[in-house]
Amino acid sequence: MVKYWPTKQSIYLNNSIVDLFIETEKKFILVKYNKSNQYLYLDMLSTISRNKLFKYIINDFKKLILDLIELDLNVKKVISISNKIRNIFIGKVSQRFLYQLKYKKIEWENKKEYEHSCNDLLQYLLIYLIFGSSSIHQNTFTFPAIYTPYNHVKILLENFIIQIANNIIKEIIYNLNYSSNINIFLKNQNICNKLYSSNRSIILFLNNIKWQNFLQSYIYDVKCFYSERQQIWLLSSQGMITKYIHISNLEEIKKMNQLKTVFLFWLETKDLIIPKIEKLLVQIAKYFLYSSLNLLSNLFLIIIKILVFYLSK
Repeated sequence: MVKYWPTKQSIYLNNSIVDLFIETEKKFILVKYNKSNQYLYLDMLSTISRNKLFKYIINDFKKLILDLIELDLNVKKVISISNKIRNIFIGKVSQRFLYQLKYKKIEWENKKEYEHSCNDLLQYLLIYLIFGSSSIHQNTFTFPAIYTPYNHVKILLENFIIQIANNIIKEIIYNLNYSSNINIFLKNQNICNKLYSSNRSIILFLNNIKWQNFLQSYIYDVKCFYSERQQIWLLSSQGMITKYIHISNLEEIKKMNQLKTVFLFWLETKDLIIPKIEKLLVQIAKYFLYSSLNLLSNLFLIIIKILVFYLSK
């Protein structure tokens, strides 16, 4: 039997949120490695350090939800400030994570790109947790809003935790600037994944992840927008894995820069023109094959007639 998420603010919604957070926290200790074929900045941390960061995120997120409920904001207001909420949240948890490590040498400089590059689906998660499923736009997901599966909200929370944790480590690395500083930081704080214990391995990792993020941003994300899919990260017994969910991205498409828009236009053109070109080429090939066979059969008949003519003499 499918369990659905509560449709509006109620005791049932409050209980569902409590259950959701408890179930998610239990999964932290089960997740050992990144089992996807993609790099995460999180990969630089040891499993213990990563799980600590996950706990900081989920604990602060609980407080954030309570604060937003207490402010009694409407849905439109929550959506409009969701990017600011994300930036403040990342900065706050980052500082808390560093404070726990007793590391004060970073001159903190917040990055401003999260509102455009983060795929944590925060605004939808906030709406589900604060207002219930009936406040989600009807055409956002494949199912009716009032019949939102409980597991759907669950995977949104897991994706949010992983994405935020990844952005926090990205932010820390950005502020450390140099691979030598990163290496010293990871080793001195005893939070390093042994795979990235040298400057060379860190440089190689950062180059790989930058190239991956470039391709992700300008090719794969655009393809996902075009096909109305969204890659999300999940916590599983196998490790951190990726899946895709269907989501309407009309508003996000409007925010795309020129290069991404050109690529999207190319995808649209490709889907319209290439099938017609393929049909034309198939028809030409069929005509050419038919003509060739017809020509060969005629030549064969002529040769036979010539042979018969000479043999009959």
